[in-house]
Amino acid sequence: MQFFPLKEGSYSVDASKKFIPFDPDIHTPQERPGSLFIHVQPFLVKTSTDLILFDAGLGFKNDQGELIIYQNIRNAGFDPEDVTLVLMSHLHYDHTGGLIVERDGKFEPSFPSAEHVIQRGEWETAFSGKSTSYKQAIFEVLQRSVNLTFIEGSGELKPGITYELSGGHCQFHQVFLIHEGDEKIFFGGDELPEPEQLLRKFIAKYDFDGRKAMELRDGFGKKAFEENWLCLFYHAKTTPAGYVKYANESFTVVPA
Repeated sequence: MQFFPLKEGSYSVDASKKFIPFDPDIHTPQERPGSLFIHVQPFLVKTSTDLILFDAGLGFKNDQGELIIYQNIRNAGFDPEDVTLVLMSHLHYDHTGGLIVERDGKFEPSFPSAEHVIQRGEWETAFSGKSTSYKQAIFEVLQRSVNLTFIEGSGELKPGITYELSGGHCQFHQVFLIHEGDEKIFFGGDELPEPEQLLRKFIAKYDFDGRKAMELRDGFGKKAFEENWLCLFYHAKTTPAGYVKYANESFTVVPA
């Protein structure tokens, strides 16, 4: 298998939940008091049968007016229409903005030929309107325009692709494990979003179930070590993918 980080960029997020591009070469955190700073990085994985996109970023465009995720897919040696599977960990805006694209004043799916795989409960939550973390307009476009596969709980999507309803970061969050030959690739979405979260135990207020999310990170880290998973980190600052090591009750991550 091959994997390709599709780094979209770094952003500050204030109380309005608006994502503003943040370039540390020209911006400083002091200029944006009260903001959180995050890094956004979808992934492509090429297997013998599929070109898989894990989550879709914010949908920002480059200076030429093209989706950054399109540019990154082409830089990896593929065309956006080559994507056959879009596997969604959850549907918060920073993971779904790139699922649609504006053309001539109309919104269209970014990957119209791909199968989009989503937990049914997450889809229903996204449409409920109870959280501003979801943008309903995105899902309205998808509902009428793409092949949607709704799954429930944990199971096997197809040979070599399993999913687990994890439910820590949000109630219907899921993680994926791709297994081909001797290789295993794990995508933890926002249950294991960056290597640094393995290095310390903490309960985050932004998680649906902070304690469960903390326990999941620990459990996934240990399984990654025991089974030699290659872990893909969606919100990583510097290490997009790596192998987890565990010794003396502490983790380290070796970059891939």
